[in-house]
Amino acid sequence: MKLSDTNDTAARLRRSITRLNRRLRQSSLGGISPAQASLLATVNKLEAPSLGDLALAEQIQPPSVTKLVRNLEQDGFLMCYPDASDRRCTRVILTMLGEKEVKEIRARKTEFLEQRLALLSETDQRRMSELAELLESLLES
Repeated sequence: MKLSDTNDTAARLRRSITRLNRRLRQSSLGGISPAQASLLATVNKLEAPSLGDLALAEQIQPPSVTKLVRNLEQDGFLMCYPDASDRRCTRVILTMLGEKEVKEIRARKTEFLEQRLALLSETDQRRMSELAELLESLLES
């Protein structure tokens, strides 16, 4: 494969993945914003992060994180509490409602893709499975 072919493939993959991610976000959100959904997923992944941890992980300013967290807390998705070793630090965890929302978002995304895959031929479905393996290996390296 020539360098120009590799560059073209990389650009096509980037565009396709970006568009697919946008479609997944649009299809999966219930009554929350993309930023709120992202924050919930990050809290779930990091396990009791501080507000600073969230700002860093989400690549947004601390005041924005504080506002998102407060709104999600008011809606019952998150619970905040002071860190046991540093009372100035606020930790965040998902409530049962927050955990349920994260699971439902993931389920809606999977369902969206499953419906699209069902429209493909068996051969193309196998190719998509192979592509998923290739993408996973690309992410691991």
